[in-house]
Amino acid sequence: MPSTLLLLALEHAYGRPGAVSATPACTDEHEPTRQQTAGPFFLPHSPQRASLLEPGINGTKIVLTGRVYSTQCSAVPGALLDFWHANDAGEYDVEGFRLRGHQFADGEGRYRLETIVPGLYPGRTRHIHVTVRPPNGPILTTQLYFPGEQRNARDSLFDRQLLMTIDNDGELKAARFDFVLALT
Repeated sequence: MPSTLLLLALEHAYGRPGAVSATPACTDEHEPTRQQTAGPFFLPHSPQRASLLEPGINGTKIVLTGRVYSTQCSAVPGALLDFWHANDAGEYDVEGFRLRGHQFADGEGRYRLETIVPGLYPGRTRHIHVTVRPPNGPILTTQLYFPGEQRNARDSLFDRQLLMTIDNDGELKAARFDFVLALT
Protein backbone atom coordinates (compact mmCIF):
# COMPACT_ATOMS: atom_id res chain seq x y z
CA MET A 1 0.00 0.00 0.00
CA PRO A 2 1.48 3.36 -0.91
CA SER A 3 2.51 5.42 2.11
CA THR A 4 -0.14 8.10 1.40
CA LEU A 5 -2.93 5.50 1.50
CA LEU A 6 -1.47 3.96 4.65
CA LEU A 7 -1.35 7.38 6.34
CA LEU A 8 -4.98 8.08 5.35
CA ALA A 9 -6.04 4.66 6.65
CA LEU A 10 -4.27 5.28 9.97
CA GLU A 11 -5.84 8.72 10.32
CA HIS A 12 -9.29 7.25 9.68
CA ALA A 13 -8.76 4.41 12.14
CA TYR A 14 -7.08 6.33 14.94
CA GLY A 15 -7.95 9.97 14.45
CA ARG A 16 -5.81 12.89 13.36
CA PRO A 17 -3.49 14.55 15.83
CA GLY A 18 -5.41 17.41 17.35
CA ALA A 19 -8.79 15.87 16.43
CA VAL A 20 -9.23 14.93 20.08
CA SER A 21 -8.36 17.27 22.88
CA ALA A 22 -5.15 16.40 24.67
CA THR A 23 -5.17 14.96 28.15
CA PRO A 24 -6.06 18.00 30.26
CA ALA A 25 -3.11 19.76 31.84
CA CYS A 26 -2.89 19.58 35.58
CA THR A 27 -3.42 23.10 36.87
CA ASP A 28 -4.79 23.71 40.38
CA GLU A 29 -7.14 20.82 41.09
CA HIS A 30 -8.05 18.02 38.77
CA GLU A 31 -10.73 15.35 38.67
CA PRO A 32 -9.41 11.84 39.32
CA THR A 33 -9.12 9.42 36.41
CA ARG A 34 -12.27 7.35 36.12
CA GLN A 35 -12.42 3.78 37.36
CA GLN A 36 -13.34 0.95 34.99
CA THR A 37 -13.53 -2.81 35.22
CA ALA A 38 -10.38 -4.91 35.05
CA GLY A 39 -12.21 -7.35 32.79
CA PRO A 40 -11.83 -11.13 32.94
CA PHE A 41 -8.19 -11.34 31.79
CA PHE A 42 -6.15 -9.64 34.54
CA LEU A 43 -3.24 -11.78 35.78
CA PRO A 44 -1.29 -10.80 38.91
CA HIS A 45 2.51 -10.87 39.11
CA SER A 46 3.25 -9.54 35.63
CA PRO A 47 6.94 -9.04 34.86
CA GLN A 48 8.51 -5.64 35.44
CA ARG A 49 9.27 -4.15 32.02
CA ALA A 50 8.75 -0.95 30.06
CA SER A 51 8.50 -2.74 26.72
CA LEU A 52 5.92 -5.41 25.93
CA LEU A 53 7.56 -6.02 22.57
CA GLU A 54 9.16 -9.42 22.13
CA PRO A 55 9.74 -11.91 19.32
CA GLY A 56 6.49 -13.11 17.77
CA ILE A 57 4.51 -9.99 18.69
CA ASN A 58 2.95 -8.60 15.51
CA GLY A 59 1.13 -5.33 15.06
CA THR A 60 1.55 -1.58 14.83
CA LYS A 61 4.10 -0.40 17.39
CA ILE A 62 3.07 2.39 19.72
CA VAL A 63 4.77 4.20 22.60
CA LEU A 64 2.47 5.34 25.42
CA THR A 65 3.82 8.03 27.74
CA GLY A 66 2.42 10.21 30.45
CA ARG A 67 2.56 11.13 34.09
CA VAL A 68 0.87 10.15 37.32
CA TYR A 69 -0.45 13.11 39.32
CA SER A 70 -2.52 13.62 42.46
CA THR A 71 -5.71 15.67 42.30
CA GLN A 72 -3.59 18.55 43.70
CA CYS A 73 -1.29 18.28 40.63
CA SER A 74 1.65 16.83 42.52
CA ALA A 75 3.68 14.17 40.75
CA VAL A 76 3.29 10.69 42.23
CA PRO A 77 6.79 9.18 42.09
CA GLY A 78 7.05 5.40 42.39
CA ALA A 79 3.45 4.74 41.33
CA LEU A 80 3.03 1.17 40.09
CA LEU A 81 1.48 0.94 36.59
CA ASP A 82 0.39 -2.53 35.41
CA PHE A 83 -0.62 -2.79 31.72
CA TRP A 84 -2.26 -5.61 29.73
CA HIS A 85 -4.13 -5.85 26.44
CA ALA A 86 -5.08 -8.09 23.52
CA ASN A 87 -2.70 -8.94 20.70
CA ASP A 88 -3.21 -7.68 17.14
CA ALA A 89 -5.77 -10.48 16.55
CA GLY A 90 -7.85 -9.41 19.59
CA GLU A 91 -6.75 -12.32 21.80
CA TYR A 92 -5.43 -12.14 25.37
CA ASP A 93 -2.63 -14.38 26.62
CA VAL A 94 -4.16 -16.14 29.65
CA GLU A 95 -1.38 -18.68 30.13
CA GLY A 96 1.60 -16.33 30.26
CA PHE A 97 2.58 -12.69 30.20
CA ARG A 98 2.67 -11.71 26.52
CA LEU A 99 1.55 -8.07 26.23
CA ARG A 100 1.53 -7.75 30.01
CA GLY A 101 3.91 -5.94 32.29
CA HIS A 102 4.32 -3.46 35.10
CA GLN A 103 6.65 -0.56 35.78
CA PHE A 104 7.12 2.24 38.28
CA ALA A 105 6.75 5.95 37.58
CA ASP A 106 10.02 7.86 37.90
CA GLY A 107 10.75 10.63 40.42
CA GLU A 108 8.60 13.07 38.44
CA GLY A 109 5.68 10.66 37.99
CA ARG A 110 6.58 9.83 34.37
CA TYR A 111 6.11 6.49 32.64
CA ARG A 112 6.85 5.14 29.15
CA LEU A 113 5.46 1.92 27.65
CA GLU A 114 6.42 0.35 24.31
CA THR A 115 3.77 -2.01 22.95
CA ILE A 116 1.47 -2.55 19.97
CA VAL A 117 -1.96 -1.25 19.10
CA PRO A 118 -4.32 -3.96 20.39
CA GLY A 119 -6.61 -5.77 17.98
CA LEU A 120 -10.37 -5.73 18.21
CA TYR A 121 -11.64 -7.98 20.97
CA PRO A 122 -15.16 -9.35 20.23
CA GLY A 123 -17.81 -6.86 21.38
CA ARG A 124 -15.31 -4.21 22.46
CA THR A 125 -13.49 -1.26 20.98
CA ARG A 126 -9.66 -1.11 21.09
CA HIS A 127 -8.43 -0.54 24.63
CA ILE A 128 -5.53 -0.99 27.01
CA HIS A 129 -6.14 -2.09 30.60
CA VAL A 130 -4.13 -0.52 33.39
CA THR A 131 -3.99 -0.42 37.15
CA VAL A 132 -2.20 2.46 38.83
CA ARG A 133 -1.24 2.32 42.49
CA PRO A 134 0.58 5.05 44.37
CA PRO A 135 2.93 3.92 47.14
CA ASN A 136 0.70 2.91 50.06
CA GLY A 137 -2.43 4.11 48.27
CA PRO A 138 -5.60 2.75 46.70
CA ILE A 139 -5.53 1.03 43.30
CA LEU A 140 -7.06 2.74 40.27
CA THR A 141 -8.24 0.22 37.68
CA THR A 142 -9.20 1.65 34.32
CA GLN A 143 -8.99 1.31 30.53
CA LEU A 144 -7.52 3.63 27.92
CA TYR A 145 -9.19 4.15 24.54
CA PHE A 146 -8.14 5.14 21.03
CA PRO A 147 -9.78 8.14 19.33
CA GLY A 148 -11.48 7.70 15.96
CA GLU A 149 -12.52 4.08 16.50
CA GLN A 150 -15.91 3.18 15.00
CA ARG A 151 -16.61 0.78 17.86
CA ASN A 152 -16.24 3.52 20.50
CA ALA A 153 -19.90 4.54 19.98
CA ARG A 154 -21.16 0.95 20.47
CA ASP A 155 -18.99 -0.07 23.41
CA SER A 156 -20.97 0.28 26.65
CA LEU A 157 -17.74 0.71 28.67
CA PHE A 158 -16.21 3.39 26.44
CA ASP A 159 -15.60 6.67 28.28
CA ARG A 160 -14.52 9.73 26.32
CA GLN A 161 -12.54 10.99 29.32
CA LEU A 162 -10.25 7.96 28.97
CA LEU A 163 -9.19 8.72 25.40
CA MET A 164 -5.48 8.80 24.77
CA THR A 165 -4.01 11.57 22.66
CA ILE A 166 -2.54 9.93 19.56
CA ASP A 167 0.19 11.33 17.32
CA ASN A 168 0.57 9.56 13.98
CA ASP A 169 3.42 11.79 12.76
CA GLY A 170 6.81 10.19 12.42
CA GLU A 171 7.83 6.57 12.07
CA LEU A 172 6.45 5.46 15.41
CA LYS A 173 2.89 5.92 16.63
CA ALA A 174 2.82 7.80 19.93
CA ALA A 175 0.10 8.05 22.58
CA ARG A 176 -0.20 10.08 25.76
CA PHE A 177 -2.32 9.83 28.88
CA ASP A 178 -1.84 11.39 32.32
CA PHE A 179 -3.39 9.61 35.29
CA VAL A 180 -4.82 11.62 38.18
CA LEU A 181 -5.18 9.82 41.51
CA ALA A 182 -7.35 10.73 44.47
CA LEU A 183 -4.89 10.31 47.33
CA THR A 184 -6.10 10.26 50.92
